[in-house]
Amino acid sequence: MSFLSNLEWRYAAKKFDATKKVSDADLEKVLEAIRMTPTSFGMQPYHFYIVTNQEKKIEIEAAAYHQPQVSTCSHLIVMCARNDLMVVKDEYFDAMSGGVSKVREKLSGFEQMVAGFLPHASPEWAKKQVYIAQGFALAACAELQIDSCPMEGFDAAAVTKILELPSNLDIAVMIPVGYRAVDEYPKPKFRFSKEKVFTEVK
Repeated sequence: MSFLSNLEWRYAAKKFDATKKVSDADLEKVLEAIRMTPTSFGMQPYHFYIVTNQEKKIEIEAAAYHQPQVSTCSHLIVMCARNDLMVVKDEYFDAMSGGVSKVREKLSGFEQMVAGFLPHASPEWAKKQVYIAQGFALAACAELQIDSCPMEGFDAAAVTKILELPSNLDIAVMIPVGYRAVDEYPKPKFRFSKEKVFTEVK
């Protein structure tokens, strides 16, 4: 199938076949697609948790208003934005320079620009970067014929407590992934027409 055909195939699975697990090899491909996601300044101001512990998934399902895709999925990807952006900046430039001061000096103009921007970034800026990663994750899953379901319907504070997340992380979205249950029947896909969605400016 082509990429566009795979996007036509995918839908937000509401229940997974709990007996089917995503292979380690396929999971690594999804995670690599997430890692390669383009972000503002290339900073990747986020951190993601891959939950396979069934007890944790059941607890999180309760915090997600008992939506069954959480406990039946193969892997639950909990996508968090970082709120310690100046720390992210330092980690980013330290890693990019390999910890070599002379290399970092050559990046000083770029670093100063980023440092000047971050104090003015809204709390939602990092979460917007997470949503780009979410799109790449969903597309990668579709390409691999892995079902997925982007989720915002959950109690973020409760999930934060369940996973004992550090204070520098704010949950933005979750993505259960796996393989649709046999009794799952996706509704016909509806999208607005091109004319409704796009305006061409010549």
